[in-house]
Amino acid sequence: MKVAFLVAPEGAEQVEITTPWKAVEEAGGTPHLVSTKPGRIQAFHHLDRGDTFPVDRTVAEAGTAEYDALVLPGGVASPDFLRLDERAVAFARGFFTSGKPVAAICHGLWTLVEADVLRGRTLTSWPSLRTDIQNAGGSWVDEQVKVCTHGPNTLITSRKPDDLKAFCDAFTAEFRKAEGAGGGA
Repeated sequence: MKVAFLVAPEGAEQVEITTPWKAVEEAGGTPHLVSTKPGRIQAFHHLDRGDTFPVDRTVAEAGTAEYDALVLPGGVASPDFLRLDERAVAFARGFFTSGKPVAAICHGLWTLVEADVLRGRTLTSWPSLRTDIQNAGGSWVDEQVKVCTHGPNTLITSRKPDDLKAFCDAFTAEFRKAEGAGGGA
């Protein structure tokens, strides 16, 4: 299974990249870092600079068809930058229109608000996104992890870094189901 991790060149929460990345690898998948610019992305530990990571593909080069699933890490700045980038929004939307699973944590859902794919879905996020999600037609719940299958694809969401274990367990299980159903590479 080939999994895209979509982040902006700066501002993604490092632990929300590295922990899910490791979970994908441990599940036998291949993670790819996709961003709006080539080179390296700058991750953060909340508001402090973290490590940099190499970009595998840009959204201009990548296509939804080459991936089996999408992970949207949080951090305040990265999703805010992504939702202003038309190609990044279209890339994320493509996973919904093609019925492929998407996992998003914390502020990562802002990109999905912009993609207009939350209508009728039940999900969770960092609490400050509640109104944005409701305005986008979603139902917000305060749960560690929420798996929503009401829609064209499976959407797995979590609130914050403290939820990462449950988030990773849930999305790797759902990604395996999708792969077993013929959605995998």
